[in-house]
Amino acid sequence: MAAGVVSAILALPLSATGSSTPATQPQVISNSQLRALTTTIGGADVLPTTRTVPHWFGTTLNPANGITYGYNMVGADPDHCFGSACDVTIEADITPLIVNIDGLTFSGNDVLAATLASPQFALNGYGSTPFATAAGAFPNLPAFIRGPGGTLSQGDAGHQLQLQDATMRAQFNKIGSSNYHVRLHPNILPAVTINVPNNQGVLLQSGRGVIFADVDIGWWAAQIKNLTNSADPTHLPVYLTNSVLLYFGNDIFNCCVIGFHGAHAVSGASKGYGKTNGNAPIQTFAWASYLTPGIYARPDGGIAWALQDIHALSHEIAEWADDPFVNNKVEPWLTPTAPQYGCTGVLETGDPVVGIGFAKGTNNYLQGPNPNGTQSADGFYHPEDEVFLPWFMRTAPNNISEPTQSASTNVGRYTLMGDLNPAPGFRQPATGCN
Repeated sequence: MAAGVVSAILALPLSATGSSTPATQPQVISNSQLRALTTTIGGADVLPTTRTVPHWFGTTLNPANGITYGYNMVGADPDHCFGSACDVTIEADITPLIVNIDGLTFSGNDVLAATLASPQFALNGYGSTPFATAAGAFPNLPAFIRGPGGTLSQGDAGHQLQLQDATMRAQFNKIGSSNYHVRLHPNILPAVTINVPNNQGVLLQSGRGVIFADVDIGWWAAQIKNLTNSADPTHLPVYLTNSVLLYFGNDIFNCCVIGFHGAHAVSGASKGYGKTNGNAPIQTFAWASYLTPGIYARPDGGIAWALQDIHALSHEIAEWADDPFVNNKVEPWLTPTAPQYGCTGVLETGDPVVGIGFAKGTNNYLQGPNPNGTQSADGFYHPEDEVFLPWFMRTAPNNISEPTQSASTNVGRYTLMGDLNPAPGFRQPATGCN
């Protein structure tokens, strides 16, 4: 497992879990220990004939080191597709997970409707946003607080799009009247129940009083891997949890991973395909937790404001789209916005901007006060910003992506939020690790 950035603390009031009194008293986790982490699982190589999700292969020269990098991405090649072939729909098979731990039940069914109504699957306009992450006193506290919004995509204003579609269109400047699309069609599969043994997880409570499940990442990853054995390799399986986070290294306070995506080869015999003749199946997948307000997000638009609801899911699906097989390598990068990743050489679009996001859509689920009486919910969904390919490839000027909202030397934006991203490191290409 390569460490990444996942946000997954769905801490709910006890009454929201639909379960009885916990068998053990939840331990309180301090704000300093409550990190937002993500990771990747596995990885696989593909051929043009591989049986998997629709994808394309591209190359880009990095002028900083003179190396040409290759990468696979989901959808159609934006520079070489024609007509209806530019409009790709991927089936997303959503499995809600019902997790029982220490006498409480955390049900993915409870957040299913809110997830389907979110920008991840529902249509929204991306011309503007009412709020976006502001720097605050970053890198000191308070950091990454709620700030004013503004123009988001001047090119796609007036177009109704899913979040990932809007992200990919902006990344390659296929906006406005372009027929380029990467859409997700959700299919709801029967819920699966997972019982967490006493030695594999505990209950934790955030400073806002929300209780969530904290599960060992190795054990949890094995459960998800087992579920993928019955999945369709041409679809994206999405495993949805509610208030289930993960810890590393036998330390329950070394947390919290809120999601991951991955890929692995599938046995042709076990899938019934017989001899593959180069058409071997590769299964991609994603797991993410719906983040309840008050886990990470402080009250009244304070610290970690955007770490709510679909932040983790938007992170994982965007990373799956730009690195579906977990093998896209880039020149190593380092950013002060995500020091938990250190110096890393992977094309993971959400890692550099974890915790940075914007408001979109109308959220009617769990918008009341936190258990301690404070108010973190604000009536919106909070997708994560996403870094674009030219940032990793040190492309300047950036003539690949949608132009920034205001005229800039580098022309194109390096993240979906463009000028609304508060960190100066995303007004220019990535820097190295020196």
